[in-house]
Amino acid sequence: MTGDEQVADESVGDAIEYGIDDKPPLGESIVLGVQHYLTMVGANIAVPLILAGAMGMPPGVTAHFIGTFFVVSGIATLAQTTFGNRYPIVQGAPFSMLAPALAIVGVVTAGGVSGQPDWQAALLQLQGAIIVAATVEIAMGYFGLVGKLRNYLSPVVIAPTIALIGLSLFNAPQITTANQSWWLLGLTLGLILLFSQYLDVRHKAFRLYPVILALVISWLIAAALSVFGVIGGAHPGYVDLGQVAGSDLLLLIYPFQWGTPQITTAFVIGMFAGVLASIVESIGDYYAVANISGAGAPSEKRINHGIGMEGLMNVFSGIMGTAGSTSYSENIGAIGLTGVASRYVVQIGAVVMLFVGFIGYFGQLIATIPDPIVGGLFIAMFGQIVAVGISNLRHVDLASSRNTFIIGFALFVGLAIPAYMGNFESTVAFREAVDLEGMIGATGLANTAAATAIEAAAQAVIDTIYIIGSTGMAIGGLAALVLDNTVPGSREERGLAAWDRISEDESEFDSVWDRWLGPE
Repeated sequence: MTGDEQVADESVGDAIEYGIDDKPPLGESIVLGVQHYLTMVGANIAVPLILAGAMGMPPGVTAHFIGTFFVVSGIATLAQTTFGNRYPIVQGAPFSMLAPALAIVGVVTAGGVSGQPDWQAALLQLQGAIIVAATVEIAMGYFGLVGKLRNYLSPVVIAPTIALIGLSLFNAPQITTANQSWWLLGLTLGLILLFSQYLDVRHKAFRLYPVILALVISWLIAAALSVFGVIGGAHPGYVDLGQVAGSDLLLLIYPFQWGTPQITTAFVIGMFAGVLASIVESIGDYYAVANISGAGAPSEKRINHGIGMEGLMNVFSGIMGTAGSTSYSENIGAIGLTGVASRYVVQIGAVVMLFVGFIGYFGQLIATIPDPIVGGLFIAMFGQIVAVGISNLRHVDLASSRNTFIIGFALFVGLAIPAYMGNFESTVAFREAVDLEGMIGATGLANTAAATAIEAAAQAVIDTIYIIGSTGMAIGGLAALVLDNTVPGSREERGLAAWDRISEDESEFDSVWDRWLGPE
């Protein structure tokens, strides 16, 4: 390791208050753990709310649906941090699997599958697709297929991939909506900056709790203004406390609570495209959390166990009746802001979320957090992730035109192609734009068995293109991966030589089998 690399790594380590293996006092860990989860509640609630709206789910069932997501998130996080990659990453509902989920819901609720225009029928089809697609993900992880990718990953690939994770939410509706409450978003963002960047040296609490302090203060102000009628129900910062009082105290959450999952081959194929996008995003998250925590780049073995566990938890989420589980970038941003990278803290937070998921009041209370407050959190945390991605470029030769072209190209297509895909509301709309039926009709095979088979295969390909194309980090990461491994360049130039000196050795990661059942 060169002197500059040593200094860079030491500077990262100095910024960490609690390392991955550290265990802060229990009381402090509870607050810090809840803070980690509060950074992702907006996304973890957005997914079930979007799906519930698409399915036409009744309000009472929606609260139950949200509670189930938090229970699954808690269990998945405990499983990943204990038996999986053992990184301090919160697990939650994936946006990368939302596009195929909405496509499934749209087809079923329209009566496109056995005449089942019903929210429960759509949810059962969704569960079946996730369970089967995730089974393949388990095999890809535990048979070592995903980890083999590590041999082709350099900082030139990882830097734009991580940066695109952060940039993917620059146009989130919580930030760019036309009726945005900029004073409330600015208040939240300003408080986070004040606590984490200016007052962090004044008191340890400002360094450790900037997110939870900013969120609570902003929410209390918004709630007070709502109660006293200063802002009305149409205002984006309005807090409806009445919906909390009308919630059920306890929610009964259990496996197959909506019924027996249904399996349709076309839906499974579409969902697997979402799983692939989730895998690409998760690998980027693993590198990001290792970087921001001051640890070496993840080993092949750690990546395999992480993706394998994500597959298991996706199967579990299908059994419980939600829409998947994956690593969450939000809490990686929180690590950068707070310096708290403790696995123990994330596990404590997971236990808290697991239990409060059964409490109806909690889901409704969290749902009252206004979008402008969530937008302020997004700007602070996702900006941090963009910077983490860019920091990987310290290992590469930026005087190389080869490297600058690949990095710039990956970033550009990672933003441009998802923006184009945004013109289509769903995979169904994308299929119509491609005019699949017209192309098959032009072959003269219309209304034949061959046409049916061709249409099914082509539909799966088109859906996969739409889902992958809608995921910026997947497009940018794949573009960088192909170019970096085909355009000639030396290991020093690509940053691989420097990365080899600081990467985690395969023997440094102890899986559950190593720790409990003996060496693999």
